[in-house]
Amino acid sequence: MLLSALIFGLLGSFHCIGMCGPIAFLLPLDRNNNFKKILQIFLYHMGRLFSYGVIGLAFGIVGKSLSLFGLQQQLSIIIGIIMLLLVLIPKKKLGRFNPENAGFKIVMDLKNYLGKELKKKSPDTFFTVGFLNGFLPCGLVYMAVLGAIAGGSAVQGSLYMVVFGAGTIPLMTSAIWISNIISVKSRKYIRRLIPVFIGIIAVLFILRGIGLGIPYVSPKLQTPEISSELDCHKPLQITKS
Repeated sequence: MLLSALIFGLLGSFHCIGMCGPIAFLLPLDRNNNFKKILQIFLYHMGRLFSYGVIGLAFGIVGKSLSLFGLQQQLSIIIGIIMLLLVLIPKKKLGRFNPENAGFKIVMDLKNYLGKELKKKSPDTFFTVGFLNGFLPCGLVYMAVLGAIAGGSAVQGSLYMVVFGAGTIPLMTSAIWISNIISVKSRKYIRRLIPVFIGIIAVLFILRGIGLGIPYVSPKLQTPEISSELDCHKPLQITKS
């Protein structure tokens, strides 16, 4: 599943250029010093990865709580179904159930604070901007969050989100360094592939939950075997020392 998070991030970075690109392009980078420029971009990405890690940690705890009740398989199937529904149902029909519409007031405050940070040029600006950027509403991030929940633990959830974020770094960095690296028309074609890949991941989550015994894809859950030595029907033997 971590591999799916990486590929998810790589493909999703084309979506990120459209959504987060304007913020990245406004970074107050030092254009005259390449070393400083690289360091500033690095800090920006570290801020994003840190926020993704925090989000994954929180939702990973939710996944762990559910798995403690023996719902790990059911959870994986449910998350796969939700992913498929979010891909198949148009955003307009989701209405108020669209996760991107949630917390409007908080999002506006976040954007205002982000705008203030972009005007600064202090060393911590780039990390702060990246960190705040990670919490902005994004359908792709919400899909990754579902994967974090399915991880079933805080560590797995956090790791899933960090790997997803790492997948977006190569193209996002290229876009910041060289603007308009990919034509708008090319981006549109590639973005059309994102729902297809989300659908594939959704099917993988469902197969994982079903447990068909297929290695790596749908492994069968191991049930603990009771040792024959602990047979309750055998008489208890007491030895004298």
